[in-house]
Amino acid sequence: MGIGVGMLLIVVGAILTFAVETTIAGLDLDVVGWILMLAGVAGLILFFYMSRRRRPNGAVVTERRSYDDVGQPPA
Repeated sequence: MGIGVGMLLIVVGAILTFAVETTIAGLDLDVVGWILMLAGVAGLILFFYMSRRRRPNGAVVTERRSYDDVGQPPA
């Protein structure tokens, strides 16, 4: 889940919780809104946690090869 999906879940959940006054039989839209908001916040937290773990720690590994013979390198 990326930043966009997390934010979308939070916005849709907030709209369902605070702005919609419609009632549906057997479904509480306030609870659905809160669940969507919590899922969006959890998704954002996981996204930032996982993206921090993927970053390199600053160490760059380079490899240099040199050959003493003139001509083609060994196969």
